[in-house]
Amino acid sequence: MACMFSFMVGAAGDVVYTSWFVREIVQSKAIDNKTQPREKRVAFFLDRDGVINTDHGYVSRIEDFHFTEGIFPVLRGLSAKGYLLIVITNQSGIGRGYYTKQDFEKLTVWMRQRLSTEGIELTAVYSCPHSPDEGCDCRKPAPGMLVQAGREHNLDLSLSWMVGDKESDMQAAEAVGISNRVLLGEGPSISGTHTVSSINELLTLSI
Repeated sequence: MACMFSFMVGAAGDVVYTSWFVREIVQSKAIDNKTQPREKRVAFFLDRDGVINTDHGYVSRIEDFHFTEGIFPVLRGLSAKGYLLIVITNQSGIGRGYYTKQDFEKLTVWMRQRLSTEGIELTAVYSCPHSPDEGCDCRKPAPGMLVQAGREHNLDLSLSWMVGDKESDMQAAEAVGISNRVLLGEGPSISGTHTVSSINELLTLSI
């Protein structure tokens, strides 16, 4: 089962849908990929709950969403280094019936707009809505969302980074050849290459 989706928010806060996938808004001056090859780009992939925000368990409401202390300067720093910022998040609360896909999308629109006020623009948000027993290929540690992101954004995954607070994040990144895998927490990690105790330590690494 493959049902990953992403969406982009326009200047007016609109969301553009294409079937189950929600595609990014393409600027009118975009390069025609058929006539001119694109240079590979690099991304910093981030889990959401436990990295961008405090993980209270199945966070689905704006009032329950609390940004991790120090996340704003860290994301600005990563962006300044030329990384695309892409969120890769398991949201099994949808599959479990705790909240809806629309609840998730509403919170994501708010999150992106809040980040934008801090000078931070996310390139994309990918989410797996399935419960663990659905057998999909997008729920981490399966690498489906990373594969899709790499294809859609022309990424050099070997030079990209992944940060997450669970071993499943590290396993998904390892499966697609992401060389730099950062586990946020006390560790140790089997599949991670770095361990940091707080988000603020990210910029101390050789990024």
